[in-house]
Amino acid sequence: MLTLLLLPLTRSVKLFNLFNYITFRAAGAFVTSLLVAFVLGPAIVRRLRAMAVNQVVREGTPDTHQCKQSTPTMGGLIILAATIIPTLLWAKLTNRYVDLALGVMVWMGAIGFLDDYLKLRQRRKGEKNRGLVERYKLAGQITIGVALGWYLWQFPISTLPGASTTLPFFKYVLVVPVAASLAWLYVPFVTFVLTGVSNAVNLTDGLDGLAAGLTAVAALTFAVFAYLIGRIDASTYLGIYYLRGAGELAVFCAAIFGATMGFLWYNAHPAQVFMGDTGSLALGGALGAIAILLKSEFLLLLIGGVFVAETLSVIVQRGAFKYRRRRYGLEYARTHRVFRRAPLHHHFEMLGWPETMVVVRFWILGILFATLALSTLKLR
Repeated sequence: MLTLLLLPLTRSVKLFNLFNYITFRAAGAFVTSLLVAFVLGPAIVRRLRAMAVNQVVREGTPDTHQCKQSTPTMGGLIILAATIIPTLLWAKLTNRYVDLALGVMVWMGAIGFLDDYLKLRQRRKGEKNRGLVERYKLAGQITIGVALGWYLWQFPISTLPGASTTLPFFKYVLVVPVAASLAWLYVPFVTFVLTGVSNAVNLTDGLDGLAAGLTAVAALTFAVFAYLIGRIDASTYLGIYYLRGAGELAVFCAAIFGATMGFLWYNAHPAQVFMGDTGSLALGGALGAIAILLKSEFLLLLIGGVFVAETLSVIVQRGAFKYRRRRYGLEYARTHRVFRRAPLHHHFEMLGWPETMVVVRFWILGILFATLALSTLKLR
């Protein structure tokens, strides 16, 4: 929005020429997102506390988490506000990359908000806190995944084929369906990525500051990739595909980085508020959309390595439990588990690690994975 208002005035005020630079606007988006989080955060936390929108502590969670039942959730509203407002101010709203990424984030955030809201209503009525029925939540995620995949397939936003992706560690390797008649497979691929990432962040959101910190690292890493992929000189030098206009996603990533850092102000241990599904699904959807738009879906496995590990721990735990229950009986399956508790962060808590230790060490691992992802720019 600011570019539309101020760039036409460049001839009379040379200072406004700064708005032509993505780096300047990304920095502006970051600062603005922090300010929005600091200004709106206290009011949102007070409102959620007054509405008794409290955290639901699942059965089997370590005893140290029982005190969190009085902590309000739905704090993802802070993240959404601190991402949407700066993006609308600093990004070019005519850029389809930004429009699609922001649309996916809002859609996923709406699904999460509905889930959190239903949990609140059910609690007030004395019903079991189930929230949005799982299949309906999944249907909402699949819907936006199919819509995004179909749109990119039918209306490519770059010079590359819509139904394509790239591989890290390889120069100019474009993965496309072996036959044009199989191009439709790109749609379920995008749907799988988007649904998987949003649920992965949701599973990781179990400790104070864990999901927010890891998402901040991932968003900052994607900001670097978006900027380089959107510059023809940098992309040519690094041997990666150039995507015209993709650099604008760096502004969106910077806004997410600032929003998650601002949210950590309230979410750091001991947390004043939790993001809930409102925040976790929105952030997961945003990361998934960014990876898809940059044609870097496989790179996401590196950048979000901790998210992947958390998700795999749940899959392995459930798969092993079902197999052992069928093979050896229920009691054996309960006493012979792969992890003491899944997702993975709870396993380390059960081993005796303090919550803050688990969070900081997982952050370190997230930075390690992000560094490995950045190394792919040269290791090709």
